[in-house]
Amino acid sequence: MSKLNQQKGFTIIEVVLVLAIAGLIFLIVFLALPDLERARRNTQRKSDLGHIVSALQSYASNNAGAFPTAANFQAFLNQYEPNMADPSTNVQYVYTAATVAQLGNPAKFAHGDVDYFPGDVCTAGSPAGGDATQVAVVMALEPDGTFVCQSNQ
Repeated sequence: MSKLNQQKGFTIIEVVLVLAIAGLIFLIVFLALPDLERARRNTQRKSDLGHIVSALQSYASNNAGAFPTAANFQAFLNQYEPNMADPSTNVQYVYTAATVAQLGNPAKFAHGDVDYFPGDVCTAGSPAGGDATQVAVVMALEPDGTFVCQSNQ
C-alpha cells in the first residue's frame, strides 16, 4: 500500500466518542452546580450568624454583661445590626426575638429568618433552656427544614 492511499484525520467513531465524553462532563457539572451554589449561600448564612453573635457580645460588653431581652431586641438591632441580607434573595434578614416556648421549633422558619433566644443556649443543634448570661441565635438554611444554632458559649 502506498502512502498516497492513506488519509489523515479522525474517524466518525472517534469524533462521537469525544463528543459523548464532553457531554458527560458538562452534565456532571450542570448537575453539581445547584448544590455548590446552595452550599455557598449556607456558608454565607453561617458567617452572617457569627457576625450577629459577635454583635450581641459587643452589646453585652457595653451593657454590664446583659444581653438584649426580647422587649429591647429592636433597640439592639437599631444600634448593632450589621447590614446583612439573605444571599438567596438579597433581602435583609427578618429578626424575631422570643423564647423557645413562644416560637416553637425553629425548623419551621424559612431561610432569611434570624431567631433570637435570650436566656437559651444551643444544645444538640437547637436552642434550649440556659440562663441570663446565654443567648442562642438560629438561622434557617437551605434546603428548607434545616437550620443552624449558635450561642455565645
